[in-house]
Amino acid sequence: MDTLTVAEQQLVQIAGAVGAGARVIVFDEPTSSLGEDDAERLFRLITDLRSRGVTILYVSHRMAEIHRLADAITVLRDGQHVATRPAAELEDAELVQLMIGRKVEQYFPAFVSGARGEERLRLERLSRRGAFSDVSFTLHAGEVLGLAGLVGAGRSEIAQTIFGLEPATSGAIHVRGRPVAIDSARDAMAHGIGFVPEDRKKQGLVLSMRTRDNATLPTLSSFAHAGWIDQRSELAAVAQLFGRLHVRAATDVTTAALSGGNQQKIVMAKWLAAKSDILMLDEPTRGVDVGAKAELHAWIDELASNGCAVLLISSELPELIALSSRILVLRRGRVVGEVSRAEATQAGVLRMMAGLETTSSPSTSPPNSTRAAR
Repeated sequence: MDTLTVAEQQLVQIAGAVGAGARVIVFDEPTSSLGEDDAERLFRLITDLRSRGVTILYVSHRMAEIHRLADAITVLRDGQHVATRPAAELEDAELVQLMIGRKVEQYFPAFVSGARGEERLRLERLSRRGAFSDVSFTLHAGEVLGLAGLVGAGRSEIAQTIFGLEPATSGAIHVRGRPVAIDSARDAMAHGIGFVPEDRKKQGLVLSMRTRDNATLPTLSSFAHAGWIDQRSELAAVAQLFGRLHVRAATDVTTAALSGGNQQKIVMAKWLAAKSDILMLDEPTRGVDVGAKAELHAWIDELASNGCAVLLISSELPELIALSSRILVLRRGRVVGEVSRAEATQAGVLRMMAGLETTSSPSTSPPNSTRAAR
């Protein structure tokens, strides 16, 4: 199992539950790591199971899935039952309000679309054998650049290579206009690059450690004096971070005991503490509730408005379209097109991801020159 991707592990877990012949099956965020095709096969499977009398308890924060599959919807908030209603009676806006306890507009700020700043990151025909090929793009200060693609398109692998976790086989990386060699995460951090990985439990956190220890891992040396950690300064910094990100947890509890949303905020807090001005976010809201998602969206918007250069990888197209200045679309390890924020639609991006949309080849055009048809 350790050699499988997050999506493949999810499929194995689903197969195990279904194959056991259970009469009641609980699906907890089953599509969080799945691409569109795998998710669609899962929905057909659930429909078939229902027709054979199997009872399904489906836990999800994705509104479209809830309305597609559910006969009745039960809303929980802070461990308390809020409401149980027929699915046909609940519109999205009312459902979200029940989930977070207030109108969603109070959480989502207007996207800051000001003029972008200086170039922070540039890839020139970057390749990693077996993962992606000839990837070129630029990322500027004050910009959120989205990466879209189906599972296996190479999105996460690009971020991992930029962060020095896996070596490139060819091509170049430029940071602030200068070519750099990034052979490790330490090198990437030295250039002001931060990375929130796809799997927070395995790659982003040490779950057995306290929350404060996780939050200061990349910056621990800044609290050290003569070989000793200044715990008072460390605690003050962590308290400030937790307050800024609305982390609902004490600083001395074990990280494994936290909700997914609070765990993800701690992963974010690490790079906020490091003051990274190039930040790569791989599925930053996967497996978190609607309230935490709205807060994380607002935080991403705040980072960009303050001049951070953000590379956003997400399988949720509404999220990608809402937050990105522009979107690069990948298929089978190659960039196949670029869509501006004004042009982006879910249908158009999906067509490009699936190879149903024709665009000029990015490899023969300057970065940012390819545009998708509306």
